Amino acid sequence: MIGLTGRDIYVEFPIYNAYMRSMRHRLGFGKIAEGLNRLKTRKLAVGGDIEVGHSGKTVIKALNGISFDFREGDRVALLGHNGSGKTTLLRTLAGIYEPISGEFISHGHAVPLFDLQLGMDPDGTGMENIWLRGKMLDLTDEQIDQSIEDIASFTELGDYLFMPIRTYSQGMMLRLAFGISTAVTPDILILDEMIGAGDAAFIDRANLRLKNFIEQAGIMVIASHNPAMLRQWCNKGILLEHGKIIASGRLEETLSAYEKRPAA
Repeated sequence: MIGLTGRDIYVEFPIYNAYMRSMRHRLGFGKIAEGLNRLKTRKLAVGGDIEVGHSGKTVIKALNGISFDFREGDRVALLGHNGSGKTTLLRTLAGIYEPISGEFISHGHAVPLFDLQLGMDPDGTGMENIWLRGKMLDLTDEQIDQSIEDIASFTELGDYLFMPIRTYSQGMMLRLAFGISTAVTPDILILDEMIGAGDAAFIDRANLRLKNFIEQAGIMVIASHNPAMLRQWCNKGILLEHGKIIASGRLEETLSAYEKRPAA
């Protein structure tokens, strides 16, 4: 059974103060360190709280004791102003960040789509980059091999698949990256804003492919500031502020809570 469960999760980023031994300090920028110390005691409008963490060091508490339970069929919108913890939570779900405490359990293969072109080599051919990008998405050799014909047909790049991608236009590059990233059905799909795919002549086919891709995913979690798009794709919502969950439940209820929060 596909699922994502978190219990009392904390993610902290330590702040190392090197100003006292830096050239900046000797040139008169030491006041920056003093400013950092003052910020520790103030409640900021954006970002995680700056506090003394579990380690005893000054830290940014990016996620501050959050819990969640996502099950197959959930389409979860992450809401919150800039710095609220949305991207940190997405990266924790993807296994990029490890919580310093709490419990995180993932049942299923998570596919994070934060940068469609991550891992692609400009000097490699389109075909070589299908393999490179596929490996970045943690696909097996068999999955990549079975996807090649579908990617070639969808992108309509023809013989350009055997040319170095540095010879591609930006639109051709997006076609290839989009085609690779949506070639297999993920158990858990993790998105930071909706992905797009280039030129107007291609957009209808891309939207249809994206729709099928999302519908086939077991769970989707997406962070976005676009309420119309979230209403189209999501059925649940989580509202974050200073790394804490302040509202969760049905999408419309969470969107209403988000829209009532003061802008940061």
